[in-house]
Amino acid sequence: MKNKREVLLKLFVSTLYLSAFTFGGGYVIVTLMKKKFVDEYHWIEENEMLDLIAIAQSAPGAIAVNGAIVVGYKLAGMIGALTAIVATIIPPFVIISLISVFYNAFRTNFIVSQLLEGMQAGVGAVIAAVVWEMGAGVVHGKSPVSIGIMIAAFAATCFFGVNVVYVVIVCALFGVVRTLAQKRKERAEG
Repeated sequence: MKNKREVLLKLFVSTLYLSAFTFGGGYVIVTLMKKKFVDEYHWIEENEMLDLIAIAQSAPGAIAVNGAIVVGYKLAGMIGALTAIVATIIPPFVIISLISVFYNAFRTNFIVSQLLEGMQAGVGAVIAAVVWEMGAGVVHGKSPVSIGIMIAAFAATCFFGVNVVYVVIVCALFGVVRTLAQKRKERAEG
């Protein structure tokens, strides 16, 4: 029980910290979650984190919250998911509440608007780093099927203008079929 409490406390503090100091949306927080939970704490394997990110992306809602839900659930079940949700939602809720109180002052402040515009470049760099790390993870896995899916998804969205929603749905269906076929094959062999 003590171990689960420690995990929940670390999960809460980590997701609260990440949510409080992450600018740029869900893809940025997902990268930081990977660094915290895979690289630092070693709670989750890298391949497993890629699967959790895929689930978070395909579920409706904010990817930061979805990512927190799947990581929290993986680590400590339903209570872990709830802990991660609360910790992820608190910082934006407080920040947006404060901004709404001082909206008129922020709206016309030149320094604040320039600061936010400058952050966009940093966000772009972090998202590029996420794409690079995730792509490298797929390539290092050396699965020709996974590499083919990655290249096909990239080509469909970038060159043919296919809506990302359709790409995610097709990839999810393909993943389900592939997993079921693999389990059927394992049962036949075992």
